[in-house]
Amino acid sequence: MTQQDLFKLKPLLAVLLAGFALTACSVGPDYVRPQLDPAPAVFKEGQDWHPAQPRDLVTDGKWWEMFGDAQLNALVAQVDISNQNLALAEANFRSAVALVQSSRSAYSPTLAASASASRSGGNSSSSSSSSSSSSSSSGSVRNSYNFALTASWEADIWGKVRRDVEASQASAQASAGDLAAARLSAQAQLAQNYLQLRVLDAQQQVLQDTVEAYQRSYQLTQNQYAAGMVAKSDVIQAQTQLKSAQASALDNGVTRAQVEHAIALLVGKTPSNFSLPKAPLTAVAPPVPQGVPSMLLERRPDVAAAERRVAAANAKIGVAKAAYFPSLTLSASGGYQSSSFADWFTLPGRVWSLGPQLAQTIFDGGARSAATDQAIASYDGTVATYKQTVLTAFQDVEDNLAALRILEQEAAVQNEALQAARQAVTLVTNQYKAGTVSYVSVITAQATALSAELTSLNIINRRMAASVLLAKALGGGWDAHDLDDLGPLQRQQAEKAKALKDNAALR
Repeated sequence: MTQQDLFKLKPLLAVLLAGFALTACSVGPDYVRPQLDPAPAVFKEGQDWHPAQPRDLVTDGKWWEMFGDAQLNALVAQVDISNQNLALAEANFRSAVALVQSSRSAYSPTLAASASASRSGGNSSSSSSSSSSSSSSSGSVRNSYNFALTASWEADIWGKVRRDVEASQASAQASAGDLAAARLSAQAQLAQNYLQLRVLDAQQQVLQDTVEAYQRSYQLTQNQYAAGMVAKSDVIQAQTQLKSAQASALDNGVTRAQVEHAIALLVGKTPSNFSLPKAPLTAVAPPVPQGVPSMLLERRPDVAAAERRVAAANAKIGVAKAAYFPSLTLSASGGYQSSSFADWFTLPGRVWSLGPQLAQTIFDGGARSAATDQAIASYDGTVATYKQTVLTAFQDVEDNLAALRILEQEAAVQNEALQAARQAVTLVTNQYKAGTVSYVSVITAQATALSAELTSLNIINRRMAASVLLAKALGGGWDAHDLDDLGPLQRQQAEKAKALKDNAALR
């Protein structure tokens, strides 16, 4: 290219520089996190809790270890490896991260190469009106060889690409929140099922002990009937009670089998290849620390994902509004063209072109306006979803804090009832042996004691479930570090470190 050619391209270079200068502009609203109004300052079921502003925090704590069950710890470790719902969420996250790179590719020019070779021919005829003779034309054949490199780049004058990248990044972060939510949900469901399984084992032991006790009572009535001390009806009543307890023990096995199958599904195994032997209930419901700060809600992945979707929808408004403005595309091409293969890549066959293109849609029948309205409506919808998710998060914590508080009181009262019921069985049985009460009194006392035993275990199961659900509601449990009152400087540094980590992860 000669110096004269470069001089001719100065206007084009000026346009290019102007395009770069305008790329600092971005249309559409800048993102501001929606505020929950009115935001609760404290939880109803807690004291001295601070208002929460959900952020995209990672739940690294092994909250299930607070139950102190080694078997539970081993099972939860298999969730990340084998759970198929988690594998689906992880694949969706990788797809979202790939879309970020796809959006960023619009910053770079597009380069294409092409090569072709063709051979064409045709016939032509001519006639002369002044001559009676006619001449037949000769056929002609032409070869054509082409090679070209083409480059094009659309200047991001109005920030359409930047807004699209911003939307993709927010969507990827939302997908990361979905992955964390899927993991937390699977872990919580597994913990809940496992603890229920151990309660069922405890109930099975109670039922077996009851069957043995009823068997002794049945033998007692048979002996007394043989001695002529009681009527045949006592024997029948004792037998009926024994068979009912045996049926209840068998029925308990159905529920246990179904819960075991659910655990197998959560760890990605077929029920036929998975089993958990019976074991005593060793886990205990962990105590709820006083003054749990509501900022623990910031760790909830579903809240973080909902907030990121608001950011993505906000950026898409800018993408829609950018369509109202003209687009500037810079393109260049160069290559070789020849009719001879031997002279294909020679200097006389060189061809090139370079120039800008400015395009603007003048009339589209309202398509751009409709797209903008749709983007705004979508944003409003994500804001509503985000606020509803936050409200639901507060409700989840309130529900399970209340459940734990009330169930703790209920457990204490039920334990007293259980002790009284056991004493009643001993007293009534001795009175029956002495012949001072009928066997109906024994049956009533035994049935009351069995009901009290099962109710106590049911309360334990509910307390375990409430503890798991509270851990899930808080985004992954709690520990002593969560209760530390960080100063403003330390909290600001922690937030900056987390933001840098998130940005690096999406690059």
